[in-house]
Order: sequence, then structure tokens, then C-alpha cells
Amino acid sequence: MSERPEETAVAEAGADTAPQVSILAQYVKDLSFENPNAPQSLQNAAGAQPRIEVNVNVGVRRVAEDAYEVDLRVDATARHEALKAFQVELLYSGVFGLKNVPEEALEPFLLVEAPRMLFPFARRIVADATRDGGFPPLLLDPIDFAALYMQQRGQANGATPDLSGDVAGNA
Repeated sequence: MSERPEETAVAEAGADTAPQVSILAQYVKDLSFENPNAPQSLQNAAGAQPRIEVNVNVGVRRVAEDAYEVDLRVDATARHEALKAFQVELLYSGVFGLKNVPEEALEPFLLVEAPRMLFPFARRIVADATRDGGFPPLLLDPIDFAALYMQQRGQANGATPDLSGDVAGNA
């Protein structure tokens, strides 16, 4: 049994308007590892647990009509008392191609789903950098980008950012 020509045309038209998302590229934009107090900081690495502070930020920038660059910035600092053990700063980015994505779904995708896809790669890079710096690997805990997005939306009282320029989110 074959499809009628009008059913085929409707199915093909639906495929042209279906939302499409693709990762066009992902890359390390900037990476810095500092071990300013070596070798003293490495001697402390075997002893007491350092105090670690981690900040994660998300930024979005439109780079073409249907493409957005999403930046995931991870800053982590470890201290033993007043002595800085290490600091790692990573800016990991991805370019996402988006077609036929409804306007109301654009912001949640770019500030929740895109960083969620980039995070495992950024996590591995941070772990490798700290391990290569002479410390145990810093394994970042998973981040619930959806909860952070909802929290930020509540704080912003529903203000929708303009995605034609830059958008920032904090985790």
C-alpha cells in the first residue's frame, strides 16, 4: 500500500519545519592552571583537604542567523589555610546550530540544555589539568542547569534576555 501524493507532501513539509539542533563545534577557548606556591602547595596535597571554591557561568552569543556560541566558564581555586594550592580557569565553548526552534524554547535550550551537553567535557578538562598540575583530579559535581535557570528566572521577575547579543547565566 503506497502513500497518496498529498500525504507525502505534508510529511515532507513537516520535516522542513521540525526543530533541529546540532553541535557544530566544541573547543577550549581559554585554559589556565596556576600552581603559585609550588612546591609547598604540593606537599600539602598529601595532607589535609583543601578548601575548594568553584564558580560556573554560562554565556551565550549569536554568531550567525541560526547559530549560537555557548560559553561554559569554570573557575576553581583550592586553598590550604591562607596558601593558594592551585587555580584553574576554563572557558569551554560550543557552537550550536538551531533551526525552526520556537522563540520560547530558544533561551531554555541555550542556558540549560547546551551547557548540560558541554559540561562533561569541561569537567574532564578540569580534572586532567589539576591532575597534570600534581594534585588529585578535581571532579566537579554535576550541575542542575535547569534548577539554576529557574532560580535565575525567578530573580529576574520574568525578564527575557535578548539573544541577539550576549546572555549570561551563573551556576
